[in-house]
Amino acid sequence: MDAVRLRQKNLLKYLQDTRSERVSVLSEKFGVTPITIRRDLELLEGQGYVKRDFGSVSCTLPPDTDVQYQTPQGNPTPSRCAIARAASRLIQDGDLVFFNSSSTASFILDYLAGVSATIITNNGRALYAKRAQGIDLFLTGGEVYGQKQSLVGEIALAALSKMTASKCFLGVSGISASAGITSAIMQETAINQQMLKRTSGPKIVVADGSKIGLTRSFFSGKITEITHLVTDISADPDELENLRAAGVEVILADRGAGGL
Repeated sequence: MDAVRLRQKNLLKYLQDTRSERVSVLSEKFGVTPITIRRDLELLEGQGYVKRDFGSVSCTLPPDTDVQYQTPQGNPTPSRCAIARAASRLIQDGDLVFFNSSSTASFILDYLAGVSATIITNNGRALYAKRAQGIDLFLTGGEVYGQKQSLVGEIALAALSKMTASKCFLGVSGISASAGITSAIMQETAINQQMLKRTSGPKIVVADGSKIGLTRSFFSGKITEITHLVTDISADPDELENLRAAGVEVILADRGAGGL
C-alpha cells in the first residue's frame, strides 16, 4: 500500500474513532498541508465514508466497521437502498444501461429481478455483486483507481465510445441547478461525461439528500443534460424546486421500502 492510501486509511480509522474533527486538526495530526487533507477528505466523502461541513468533518460509518469487509458495492445505507430501489423501476426489458462507479448506482442490481437488461459499468466492484438472472454485466476495463476500484482512463473511455446506452445512472458528489453535476474525484469526470454523451434516452442522477445543492471540485455535466433525479426526503426542498424548474424530473424514494 502506498503512502497516500495508507494515510487515507489511517485518516478514516481515526475519524471512525473520534466521529468528528476539525480539518485543521487533521492536517496537523497527519503532517500534511490543509490542501492535501481536504483532497483526502473529498475522496472519502465521494466514497460515502465521511461528510464535510464548514471546516469540520464527521464519519458516517459505525466505529467498528471495517471498510474492507463491506458489501462489494460499498456501504448500503437505508437511503441508498431506497434510492436504488426507486431507480430500478426505470429500467425495462431490453435496456442497455450505463452505471458509473457510484455505490448507489450499483445497488440497483439488487432490485432487477424479472428484468432482462444489459449493464455497462466502470465500477470494478460490480464484478462481485449479486445480480438476477436476465442481467448481463459488462465492465469497461481501464486503470483501477484507488480503494473505490473505479475503472478510468483512455481504455475505459474508448470502450464507452463504441456503445450507445438507452439510459444511464450516475451517482454524484454534488448536484445543483446552478452548477450542474460535480464530482470529488477528477479521474471520474471524463467517464461521467462520456456516459452522458453516449446515452440516447433518460439520464438519471441517483444521490441522497446530502448531495443536493452541493458543488464539488470537478465538473461532470450541465443540469440541462440530466432528465431525472432520484433522491430521498432529506433533500433541500428549495433546491429540488430549482432542479424541477431547470427541467429535471425529481423522484423521491420511500426510505421505509428500501431495505435490502
